[in-house]
Amino acid sequence: MPASTAPASTPAATSASTPAAAASHAYGADHPFRPLEPPPGYVPGSSGRPAPVDSALPDVRLTTQGAISDEALRKAEAYIEQEEGAANRLSGRAGLIVTTIAVASTLFHLYAAYAIVPTQELRYVHVGFVLVLGFLLFPLAARFRNAIRWWDVVAAAACVGILGYAFLCGEDFTDRAAVPDRLDVILGVIFIVLLLEATRRTTGWIMPVVAILFIVYALVGPELPPPWTHRGYTFTRLVGHLFITLEGIFGVAVDVSSSLIIMFTIYGAFLQHSGAGKFFIDFSLAVMGGKPNSAGRTVVLSSFLLGGPSGSGVATTVTIGAVAYPMMARAGFERNAAGGLLAAGGLGAILSPPVLGAAAFLIAEFLKISYLDVIWMAIIPTILYYLSLLFMVELDAKKFGARTVPYDTSLTIPQMLRRYGFHFVSLVAVIGFMVAGFSPMLSVFWSTLLAFGFSFLRPETALWPRKLVQALADGTIGVLNAATTCASAGIIVGVVTLTGLGLKFSSIVLAYAGNSLLLTALYTALIVWIVGLAVPVTASYIICAVIAAPALIKLGVPDFAAHMFIFYYAVLSEVSPPTALSPFAAAAITGGDPYRTTLQAWKYTLPAFLVPFVFILDPFGVGLLMTVPKGGGWIDVVLIAVKTAAGLGALAVAAQGFAMRRVAGMERAAWTLAGLLLVFPSLLEAATEWALGIDVPQPAWLGLALVALLLFVQIRTRAQACA
Repeated sequence: MPASTAPASTPAATSASTPAAAASHAYGADHPFRPLEPPPGYVPGSSGRPAPVDSALPDVRLTTQGAISDEALRKAEAYIEQEEGAANRLSGRAGLIVTTIAVASTLFHLYAAYAIVPTQELRYVHVGFVLVLGFLLFPLAARFRNAIRWWDVVAAAACVGILGYAFLCGEDFTDRAAVPDRLDVILGVIFIVLLLEATRRTTGWIMPVVAILFIVYALVGPELPPPWTHRGYTFTRLVGHLFITLEGIFGVAVDVSSSLIIMFTIYGAFLQHSGAGKFFIDFSLAVMGGKPNSAGRTVVLSSFLLGGPSGSGVATTVTIGAVAYPMMARAGFERNAAGGLLAAGGLGAILSPPVLGAAAFLIAEFLKISYLDVIWMAIIPTILYYLSLLFMVELDAKKFGARTVPYDTSLTIPQMLRRYGFHFVSLVAVIGFMVAGFSPMLSVFWSTLLAFGFSFLRPETALWPRKLVQALADGTIGVLNAATTCASAGIIVGVVTLTGLGLKFSSIVLAYAGNSLLLTALYTALIVWIVGLAVPVTASYIICAVIAAPALIKLGVPDFAAHMFIFYYAVLSEVSPPTALSPFAAAAITGGDPYRTTLQAWKYTLPAFLVPFVFILDPFGVGLLMTVPKGGGWIDVVLIAVKTAAGLGALAVAAQGFAMRRVAGMERAAWTLAGLLLVFPSLLEAATEWALGIDVPQPAWLGLALVALLLFVQIRTRAQACA
C-alpha cells in the first residue's frame, strides 16, 4: 500500500515518510541536488495520498539545501488527490485487513493472467475487489477519514453479496437480461447506486453525475425533441441491460480494466518498489548533466523513462518536479516556465509506450486489435511530442540564458548501468514478449516476474517479503481510480448502444459540419476537449469513442486514426483548466502562479497537439501511425514524419518567440505560417481555396522554403549583431 494507507506494521509506516526524508537518506542532507523521491510505497498512479491540505498555493521557496520544501510537496500531492482520490490512512487491524484484501486481489489477477479464468467470472471478481477496497480506503466525506466506518463495511459487504448472487445464479441470471425478475431489478438498482458512490469517492462527483444523466436520457427518450428522441426503455429493461448483460457495467471497459490496466499497475508497483523510479531520474541527470540546458533536457528524458511505465501525468509531474526544479531554478528558468515544462513532461506519461495510460488499452479493445498495434501506432507521435519539448527546451536555454549547475557525479553512467541497468530489461521485455507472440496480459505477467527476479541483483533494490507485500498491495490500489471510472463508463456505453445515441450524435455533427471533414474534425476535437474538462482521460475517451468517432469514420477516416485522434485530445484535458491538475501541481512545487503555469504548459504542448489533425486530414497522415498510406510506401511514412518534425520546430520558435535571437511581429507570424504549412497544410490549403478560389498544391514545400528563408535571415542578422 502507499505510505499514506499502509498499516503501521508495513515498511512504509516505519521508513522515511516524506520525499525530502527519503532523499536525505540516499544522498545526505547537505547534498544540493539530491533526488527527492515520493514517500516509500508510493506508486505513480496509485490512489493513496496524504491528507488534503489548504488549497491556497503558498509562495514556495527552495530550502537552504536547494531542495523543495515539504510544504510545497504536500501542496502538490493535494492535486494528485483531486485526480486520484484521497485515501484513508489506516493502521493496526484495519490496515492489515485492507492490505490483505489488496494483496489477494493482485495475486488473483496474476493468476488470471497466466491461467484461464472465464470472462464473466473475471469481471465480477475484479469489480468486487475494486468496490470493496474503494469503500474501505475512501471515506464517505473528509470528516470520516482515517477510519473504516460501519457503513463502509455494509456497502462493501453488499457489493460482495450482490456479485455473489449474480455469480451463483450463472446462466439463469444472464438469460433473464431482457426480462429480469423483481429481485434482479432491486439488486441491480442497489448495485448501480453503490458503484456510483464508489466512483464519487475515488474520482469525485462529475463521473457519477454524467452517468445519471445518461440513465435519464434512456428513460425519457420519447419526450425529447428530434433528433435526440428514441423509443424509450422501461426501468426494468434498462437495469437488466446495464447490470446483467456484458454490454453495460461489465462491458468492454471493465474487461480492459480487469486484464490489461491492472496488470500494468501491478508491473508499475514492482518497478517502483525495486527502485526503478529513482534510477530513471538519476540516469537522466547523469546523461543530461554538465550543460547549460541540462535541466530542461533532464525533465524531458526522465518524464519519458518514468512516465512510460506509470501512465499517470500528475504523479509523474510531482515526482520529477521534486527532483528537477531545484536544478531548473539555479539554471535560470522562470518559475511559471519551469512549471509548464514539468506539466508538459508529465503529460507525456499518458502518451508514452509501453503504458500510454488506461485509455490506450481501450483503443485496442474497441478496435479489436492487438495492444502491440496500439504501441506501434504511438511510436512516431510519441517521438514527435518529446522532440517538440526538446525544441522548446533548447530555445528556453537560449531565451533564459540557462547556466550550468552542479549535479551528483558519484557514479558515472557506465557504473550506473552496470549496477542498476537491469531496470531497463523488463521495460524492453514487455514489447519483446508481445513481438514474440505472447498476449499483452502474459507479456506484462512475465515482465513483472522479470522485474521481481532482477531486483535481487542489488541488495538495496531486492523485493524481500516486506517490500513484496507493499508492491502486491499497491498493484491493486493503483487501479482503483481507473477501475471505478471504467465500471461507471460502462453505464454510459450501455445507454449509447441501447438507444443508438452514437449514430444520432454523428449525424448531428455531420449536419452542422456540412459533411466537411475539416469542420467535423474541429467539432470533434472541441467536443472531446470539453468532455475532458469534466471527466478523467479514460472516461473522456470512452464517451467520445462511442459518440464522436462514428462521425469521422463516416467521412472515410480509418477507424484507428479516428480513435487515436480522440485519444490525444482526451489527454489534452490534463493541461486545460479547470481540471489542469498537472500544471497546478507543478505550480505548487515551483511557487509559480497556477494559471500562468497552465498557459506555459499550453505553450509547450500546443505544437504537438496539432499533430493529431495530420492523422485524419492529410492524405498521407496515417503514416504518422506507422501505417503505409494508400497509393504510397514506407518512404512516405518517413517523409511525413520529417516534415511534421520540421513544422513542430518552426511552431516552437513561434511559441517561444526565440530562435538564434528573439523574434517578434511579422517574423513570428512567418514562423507560425511556416509551421502550419508543414504540420497542418490541409487547413491552409482549404482556407486558401475557400477564400481566394486558388488551389495551392503541396503547401508543405512552401513551408520548408519559408523555414529555410527565416533561418537564413536569423543567421545573417545575428552575425551582423555580433559584428
